[in-house]
Amino acid sequence: MDIDMLINGSAAQAEQGGQFVRKNPISAEIVTRAPAARRADVNRAVDSAAAAFPGWAKMGPNQRRTILLKAADLFDEAAPEFIETAMNETGATKTWLGFNVMLASRMIREAASLTTQLNGEVIPSDKPGTLAMSVRRPVGVLVGMAPWNAPIILAVRAVATPLACGNTVILKASERCPHTHRLIGEVFKRAGLPDGVLSVITHSAEDAPEVVSALIEHPSVKRINFTGSTRVGKIIAEQAGKNLKPVLLELGGKAPFVVLDDADIDAAVEGAAFGAFMNQGQICMSTERIIVDEKVADQFIQKFAAKAKGLSFGNSADNVVLGSVVDREIIDRVKMLIDDATNKGAEIVAGNVPDEGTIMPATIVDRVEPGMALFGDESFGPVVGVVRARDTDHAIELANDNEYGLSASVYGSDINRSIRVAEAIESGICHINGPTVGDEAQMPFGGVKGSGYGKFGGRAGIEQFTELRWITIEDPHQHYPF
Repeated sequence: MDIDMLINGSAAQAEQGGQFVRKNPISAEIVTRAPAARRADVNRAVDSAAAAFPGWAKMGPNQRRTILLKAADLFDEAAPEFIETAMNETGATKTWLGFNVMLASRMIREAASLTTQLNGEVIPSDKPGTLAMSVRRPVGVLVGMAPWNAPIILAVRAVATPLACGNTVILKASERCPHTHRLIGEVFKRAGLPDGVLSVITHSAEDAPEVVSALIEHPSVKRINFTGSTRVGKIIAEQAGKNLKPVLLELGGKAPFVVLDDADIDAAVEGAAFGAFMNQGQICMSTERIIVDEKVADQFIQKFAAKAKGLSFGNSADNVVLGSVVDREIIDRVKMLIDDATNKGAEIVAGNVPDEGTIMPATIVDRVEPGMALFGDESFGPVVGVVRARDTDHAIELANDNEYGLSASVYGSDINRSIRVAEAIESGICHINGPTVGDEAQMPFGGVKGSGYGKFGGRAGIEQFTELRWITIEDPHQHYPF
């Protein structure tokens, strides 16, 4: 299907006429043909957002709330269209994409509730006759860069709270799901969002560096949020820093899932399977390292392997647990990680790597150790490594022996000990007796270390997408020393 961009409320093609295609990862058929934006197209989008900003920022909070709530309703209605479109572009399952639409709708409703929450405070001043206040104000034009793996959730997250705070936004679509991200812009437009308040630009993989640089460098762009790989996040942070522009980064992960010696093993198995294999392991929070106390390791492995072997896999259009990964390169990377681990003594206890195609069963590699690539490198695929710990302190050490720090889990019956472990793990998120994969619209979401900085979600998002200003009302006849 041929699509266009959304610039200043209207359909737009690239000025130079360039296009690129997205193919279905299973059939290899072309499913989307999209405009290949360049710098000139970025400038058009940003200029329209800058022109729209004063009116949107001055609009009453309840007017903005009404539009956002309408958008949330329309997202629910458009669920079948979103699911079909994203399934064709990314290979994800109906279950995962249905969850995407549901959470995205909740995120918009949460953002709508924030329109009247841009609160300040009165601060006591030492100057006689002075009223000192802190106030929050919208920033201006913001850029949101969203990935393909949770295509609806993460694109909506990139724009909803910024819009609620009175900013205008440019959504840079992923080249792997341009139609899905363009549809998000269309739904907001149907809800009554004024022209220019939200634009969506698409680009080819080859043109990504030019488009990203143009977005960051444009003088009207004030802030950037990016969700994606740590490698690209570092590039964006460097460019943003050179331009003195704040950036919110939610990057890669290698989430540890710690199983203590008093854990409910059956419950841990269920949580580990969900965390490791939902969306074929292509989630920033995916369980990638299961660190299990050696006293219960054999029991856990036996049950976990049986669970994994029972998870259905196949064409995403069928009713399966694991569908297609986004591209064959994911499988090739997983194979490299598994081969390195098995050559160094690890063993596959469930699953395998297919010789061709993009569909892979749930795969578990036991006896993974530091020094193996599977221990430290993000796989972003349907494989999880199991690491055996001597005791609780060793489990903490292993959990922190990694550059990432997004999500984590701890399973144990002694809650005091579990809390101690959770607090010792270096991550922005940690769940006790729950999976590493979890998100709610109102929660502060973000990581530490190589997983980025800043927080999406709820009131934490307000801090990211507003400026805090100090304003005073003073006695005009106050005393001066000279």
